[in-house]
Amino acid sequence: MSDTDMTDTAIAPVKRPARWHILIFLAPAFLVYTAVMILPLIETLRLSLFNMVEGQFAFVGFDNFRTLFTDPRLSADFWNALGNNVIFFIIHMVVQNPVGIAIAAMLSAPNLRFAAFYRSAIFVPTLLSFVIVGFIWKLILSPIWGIAPGMMDWVGLKWAFAPWLGKPETALVTVSLISVWQYVGIPMMLIYAALLNIPDEVLEAAECDGITGWSQFRKIKLPLILPSIGIVSVLTFVGNFNAFDLIYTVQSALAGPNGATDILGTLLYRTFFGFQNQMGDRSMGATIAAVMFLIILAGVSLYLFVIQRRMRRYQF
Repeated sequence: MSDTDMTDTAIAPVKRPARWHILIFLAPAFLVYTAVMILPLIETLRLSLFNMVEGQFAFVGFDNFRTLFTDPRLSADFWNALGNNVIFFIIHMVVQNPVGIAIAAMLSAPNLRFAAFYRSAIFVPTLLSFVIVGFIWKLILSPIWGIAPGMMDWVGLKWAFAPWLGKPETALVTVSLISVWQYVGIPMMLIYAALLNIPDEVLEAAECDGITGWSQFRKIKLPLILPSIGIVSVLTFVGNFNAFDLIYTVQSALAGPNGATDILGTLLYRTFFGFQNQMGDRSMGATIAAVMFLIILAGVSLYLFVIQRRMRRYQF
């Protein structure tokens, strides 16, 4: 055998056996996800491009979107629901996430007693059914048989009580704060886990330099947990623009009073399935769902391709 043949034999790549077991393990989850999520999404997007024309189900292109944005009968409800959805999201971003970060920072303190109890107590409402949460808070805030007026009277604040769920000016904020109360445990746990993953050497070095307390959190911990804060923000955005259940439970599908708590999820429900004397319209319901999908896709893409890249530059 020549030296050339020996060299070719020595550098010949070793063929690894095909790992078919990976596909076998992934197949069930992929098939279920495709059947439950991907195919309905594709069908929804397809349905948004069709409508009834002279008794026939025909392709109409983007006419449904034009109708949704400009038709006086639909556009007023759509823009009202979109505006309420934005307010709903802003309240969660301004209240829920900062409160969750603050609670996580306090729970991560090394000398805090009963930290496990506090952590569990704050996270428990996240595990409750939205039906239970909505029904309980309707009872608590009821001006007739609720306990809120009596509790406020005990502390001398009964004058400040009002039927917050029944007033258009306060209904949306009240429902948003109920949602914040229920789901504040999610950002708390995510940020808490991120804080625990900070190396002890980094914190010890900061303490040696005299950086402690709030200054340590602002200068050391906060930059290190920015990726987790970004994930929490994305989850909040997606969850809020998909919201439906709590408002449906508290204010019904009409999202009263006078549409003050109407968001895209409740508008989609009434438009697609109909409600009371209103007939359902599958095509326009699919159009609203398509708009919701595009809004969520745009928000997530903005985070992945713009904000996340800037955070990586900031970190490294």
